[in-house]
Parts: sequence; structure tokens; C-alpha cells
Amino acid sequence: MTSDNPLNDRLDDDDYPAYTMGRAAEMLGATPAFLRALGEARLITPLRSEGGHRRYSRYQLRIAARARELVDKGTPIEAACRIVILEDQLEEAQRINAEYRRAAAESADRAGSGSGSA
Repeated sequence: MTSDNPLNDRLDDDDYPAYTMGRAAEMLGATPAFLRALGEARLITPLRSEGGHRRYSRYQLRIAARARELVDKGTPIEAACRIVILEDQLEEAQRINAEYRRAAAESADRAGSGSGSA
């Protein structure tokens, strides 16, 4: 996690379509100013097209939509951004934990089935 990209956005243009600021704001039902505020709060860092225009990935729009839900409920934008980052970290930690538990169970199954007959 870096301060310029706190959610470790995967920003590969080939794999992830990106939308202009205006289109992204329209899809969120927000204004470009809202997207700029998320950038200032360091929640999302827009891609830059060859012409230097801001562009947003689908992943960034999902994150921005969650922040917008919180802001619409009265959460200050800075707090909403922190909440979204923590939620994203929790989701990643839960995914890693599930993978670890699955691998441990498979390892235990292999160990148990290999020592059955002597």
C-alpha cells in the first residue's frame, strides 16, 4: 500500500477499462468535484491518458461508490475514505485467511491419508 495508491489499484488499461472523469461521475451519480475530493483524500488516484486526462478504472468506481454511500449518509469525506480503505484491507485479510485455512486443511488431509497403513 502506498500513499499515492492506498488500495493498490490494478490500473492496467489493457485489462481494466477506464472512464473519463465526466463519465465516471455520471455512472456514480456524483459530480467531478466529488471524484476530485476522493483524490485529495487519497482514496483513488486517477489514471492519466496520453492526453493527460483523468480516467478511472471499474475498481476505482466501485470504491468511489462505497465512499459515496457513506457520504450520502452524512459521513465526512475524509472519514468515509478511511472507512473504505479499512474495509478493503479487511476483505483482503479475510481472503488471505480463507486461503491459508484451505491450504492447511488440504495439508492435514494429505498427512492423514498418507499414514493410514503400515
